This record gives sequence, structure tokens and C-alpha cells, in this order.
Amino acid sequence: MIQRDPQSLPMMLYADSKGRIYDHPYFRMAGFSGKDPFPILEDDLMPMPEFSKLFYFPQCPPVGVDPETGEYETVHQIRVDGEDKTCYGVAAFLEPGLVRTHLPAVAYHHKSYILPMWGYTAVGFQDEQYVAAAFPIEYNPRWDPRNYDDKELVPAIKAFFRGKRNRGPLLEHLRRCATDNHCFAAKNLFLGRWEAPLPVSRQCNAACLGCLSEQGDTACPTSHQRIAFRPSKDEIVALAVQHLNRAPEAIVSFGQGCEGEPLLESDLIADSILEIRRQTKKGTLNLNTNGSLPKKVLQIAASGLDSIRISLNSARPEYYNAYYRPRGYTFHDVLSSISLCAERGLYTMVNYLVFPGITDQEEEIEALVELIENTGVHFIHMKNLNIDPEHYFRKMPGNGSEKVGMKKTVSVLKETLPDIRLGYFNQPVADSRKMAR
Repeated sequence: MIQRDPQSLPMMLYADSKGRIYDHPYFRMAGFSGKDPFPILEDDLMPMPEFSKLFYFPQCPPVGVDPETGEYETVHQIRVDGEDKTCYGVAAFLEPGLVRTHLPAVAYHHKSYILPMWGYTAVGFQDEQYVAAAFPIEYNPRWDPRNYDDKELVPAIKAFFRGKRNRGPLLEHLRRCATDNHCFAAKNLFLGRWEAPLPVSRQCNAACLGCLSEQGDTACPTSHQRIAFRPSKDEIVALAVQHLNRAPEAIVSFGQGCEGEPLLESDLIADSILEIRRQTKKGTLNLNTNGSLPKKVLQIAASGLDSIRISLNSARPEYYNAYYRPRGYTFHDVLSSISLCAERGLYTMVNYLVFPGITDQEEEIEALVELIENTGVHFIHMKNLNIDPEHYFRKMPGNGSEKVGMKKTVSVLKETLPDIRLGYFNQPVADSRKMAR
């Protein structure tokens, strides 16, 4: 794999001690795959979408490319107006629907903290704009940030509550998710459209490195407040039926970032689905899960579930175990759940948490192809794993096989498995089955 001409690369970005971001006058943008520099090719970059975010890394100097030699160099300082100033690395967090090709090129070993859980992406500056190392995998207007204006949300919440005699704890929890955590799915509930969440579980049977709702004292802060109570069946059913009956392209999903593992509340979910389907046949009932308990999966499937999305960070058990750190289940149990769902006619998806340097290893691609062929999966979600890159790669077993790059990985999957859909978002089952044909 040949690096593009260093002279044509975007300028490297750096931040000062106050987080102000600049483009470097000399060094060019670099990108990492895992913990190592990885060539940036002509089609690896795109203009950074406007609703993306920029971050900087305290303590961590950036790594850039010397345009004269093509060598990678750690840039500790820059001289400005006769004064030496410390440089810090910069990263982008992308809008939904984009897959990153490179991690930020940063000397991570300098830091004494674990980064918050965002999908850190290499970014540079060229032609008067930021450019990110990424490519689109799916555009869906239902998840476009431009369609989530809080000026519409606030009156929608007020109107929603005016129609509720009993404000249950689940509704209050989702109001906080919508307003404090800016969860798009929670916002949809109040806006009366698309996919809405039904979190139910306080507990989990995995200890994921990148858990959004529970981190140890020595890790980074959590991204979401985990649900702290067991919702009642009556409130679950009432919210679900209302949403399914009134929302266009309606989905309600169990299994959210603000809860543990929903399979641990399988009785509650199954009973709720039976009552939901007694009251309405509209919309899609979906379950997002780790797929750890095949019998519980079958129980929920039999109650009237339409689709299921099972999360994996890898199709190789050693990498899966290193990230999920399962308690009381095995990687084989997860594979069994995927197969059983496909056999029973559920629209079966894998929430594939992708990470440059792991996902694009030749051995990983081979393992994923084998998994798909053996289980009957319909859809692969290519989701950027939100985690500290250095922390994640340090916990993974060994360096693995040769890396081919993220765009090449997607090309191989499309060529090898033409019947499998690759994307980013949940779909109403009617749309999903139509696209699968």
C-alpha cells in the first residue's frame, strides 16, 4: 500500500493549551491504524461534515508527515512570534453514517488519562476546510442531525406531557435522555416519528471496555445515565402503542445506550410485546442486544419481535472476549443467537463495532465472512467504536494479521457477500425486507 505524495496531503492540525486549533504551516496530516501510522490514500478523505465535532488531546503531541522526506514525526512544539508553544493532537467526531478510515495520529503514550467515549477520527486542513479520514456507508434522513432541532423538541415535549395523566418514571427518564444527553431516539418519541427507545434493564452480563452507561472509577466518565429502575409493563406498552400508531416509519427498540443488557429482562420484554401486538399491528418491534442468552432470545422472538440487532466488535472470539469481557456466557452463545434468529425469520442484523487496525485485518475479514455465511445475517451495521484508541488497542490480543484498510475491507465484503447489506441505521422491517430482496 503506497502513501500518496506527502506534498499533496492536507496540513496537520494541532491545538494549543487552551484547545484552540490551528493548521501547521509545514507538517502534513497523518493517520493511524491501531497504534501504527498507516498510509492515507487519495480516496480516504472527505470534507468534514458540518455537524461533526473537533477534539484535542491534552498531554498528547500530534504526529505529522514531513512533506520533504515522507517520514512521520512527533511534533512537540511550534515556534510562533519568537515563542515556543506546545502542540497537542486533534481529532474529529463524525456525523452518523460515516465510517472512519484512520485514527488520529497522536503520541498517546504521553497521556495519563482515558479519553471519553467518542469515535476519534484523523482530521486535517486543506483548501480552506477540514477534511476527515472517512467515507459514507449510508445516508438516512431519519438520523440526519439537521432534522433534530431542539427548537422543535421543547414544545413537542410540552405537548406530549399535556396528554399524559400519569407521568411514569420511564417517560421522565426518556425526557432526560432527549434533553440532557441529546439522544436522537428519545427525541423521536416526543416528536412522534421514526425510531423510539424503550430502555428496561438496570443490569448487564458483560463488562465492555466501551460501555456507555457504566465505567469503573479509574476509567473515563460515562456518556449516559443508566436507567435505575424497572419500568412497568403498562408504561412500556402505553408508550410503544402510542408511538407505533402515530409515527411514520415507526420502530420501537429495546436495548439502548442508557441501559444494561435487555435479555436480563426477557420476561418483561416478552410480556410487553405480546400486549403491544394485541393492541396494534403497526410498526416494527426491534431488540438491540449482545445476544448472550439464546433461550431468552427465542423467548422474546416468539412473543412477536420483528427484528434484532446483535453487537460484536469482532468475529474472532479472542478479540470479542477482550472487549466484552462476558460474564456467564460465551462467544458461541452469541453466534447461536444470531443463527436462531435468522432461522426463525427475524430480520437479523449485526451491530459491528469497527476500528481501524482490528476490523481491517485479513484474519478478521475472513472470520466475519465465515460468520455471515454460517448464520444467515441480513444486515451489517458498520458503526465506529466509541473508545479511547490507545486504551482499546492495548487491551486487544497481539497485533494480528496484515491490515488492508477500511475501504478495502468494505469492498471485499461487498464482493464476497453480494446479498448482505452494509449500512449504519436500523430500518423498518418492511423496508429492510424489501432492500434485502
